[in-house]
Amino acid sequence: MTRAAATWTPEQVRHIGEIFRQGPNPAARVYDSIGPDFFLAPAPGWLNLGLWTGAGEEAEAETACRRLVRTLASDLPSGGVIVDAGNGLGTQDPLIAGVARPRRLLAVNIAERQLAAGRPRLAEASATPVVGDAARLPFADGTADGIISVEAAFHFSSRRAFFGECHRVLRPGGVLTMSDVPAERWPRGPAELLSGLTQLRLFGLRRAAVMSARQIAAAAAAEGLADVRVTWCGDRVIAPALRLASARLAAAPAVPPGQLAVIRLLVRQAGLLWRHRMIDYILLRAVRP
Repeated sequence: MTRAAATWTPEQVRHIGEIFRQGPNPAARVYDSIGPDFFLAPAPGWLNLGLWTGAGEEAEAETACRRLVRTLASDLPSGGVIVDAGNGLGTQDPLIAGVARPRRLLAVNIAERQLAAGRPRLAEASATPVVGDAARLPFADGTADGIISVEAAFHFSSRRAFFGECHRVLRPGGVLTMSDVPAERWPRGPAELLSGLTQLRLFGLRRAAVMSARQIAAAAAAEGLADVRVTWCGDRVIAPALRLASARLAAAPAVPPGQLAVIRLLVRQAGLLWRHRMIDYILLRAVRP
């Protein structure tokens, strides 16, 4: 895996500034800052945490990322119009195309830089890049057969607005399939509070992103989606991803000491949130009636 250069980039400096004052698109700043070769990404180009069968070993990392996308994409209808909402660097789109065999694949991202960086993968997937906000999808009513969102909804300005857009854009019988990171309870005590607030600010999340799995499912149902099904799988996603991150940090990666200290702190904080069962990981499937 390509190691990060031992310097602070302009994107990272701007990212740190936005911890104190969020800009209009904090999620884009986060991913511009970490870049496609961030050493804690499970595999180059992949921004999801993976769905693991093992304990989080290096040899399974890319397979785990692909397994998560394949699992979600397997719920999509075959041969239709598919929207990938929050498509990251486009690495997942050839896999989505291979599983769902869409008539048309629309890759939506609010960050133009990510769409530009993913251009080769989008071309491989025959996907159309679309600059757009998942909470205001730029498509006509009833135009899509399926919508997939891989580990992106917590960055959306409003999950409920996203679900409303899914209901509007999907045809009757159309399917939404997504993964998400719910917050199962509020902090108890200063350590949990500090960890939670730090993760929110560094990853550009708004307070509205703090929703439990049941609240997320209820929001989907409230916007008219039916047959909402939630699968909890943090033990197969968060736990092994944290083990992989800890192992890489122990190997003394070639990053500036200040960055390394911050990253170690963040991984410890994420581990605390997981061990205390404040956060989990879910797969969600719903249907437009």
